[in-house]
Amino acid sequence: MKTVVTNKKARFLYHLSDFYEAGLELLGTEVKSLRLGGASLIDAFCKIENGEIFMIDCNISQYSHGNVWNHDSRRKRRLLMHKKEILRLDQKVKEKGLTIVPTRIFFNDKGKAKVEIALARGKRLFDKREDIAKRDVERRMRQQTDT
Repeated sequence: MKTVVTNKKARFLYHLSDFYEAGLELLGTEVKSLRLGGASLIDAFCKIENGEIFMIDCNISQYSHGNVWNHDSRRKRRLLMHKKEILRLDQKVKEKGLTIVPTRIFFNDKGKAKVEIALARGKRLFDKREDIAKRDVERRMRQQTDT
């Protein structure tokens, strides 16, 4: 599996749980741009509308050699999942106040573009401070063992 982009900000802002893998409905120039690594998941989220799930605000940059057929970089993209999975996600989002966040985009072994999504609950300020403190302690420990 070749990871194209990861959403590091999501791990900092949210408590992530229940990871799912979904296919992406893409245009030809979007696939070419993804293979070149031109994507960003910052501010991206997923929304369920009429029994379908969409990824919104994901930026896949325009393909450099594209012409008239190039795509809009921030268009709404449909995710491909089984109906039962979508209904299960919809129930959890409505009853528990969770949101759906894409965590990474990758190509699987068959060369298909996939997105990993997760149910997320927002962190509070003190949770973020704890994460920063843990990272600092780990960094100091690594520095001490290296010297």
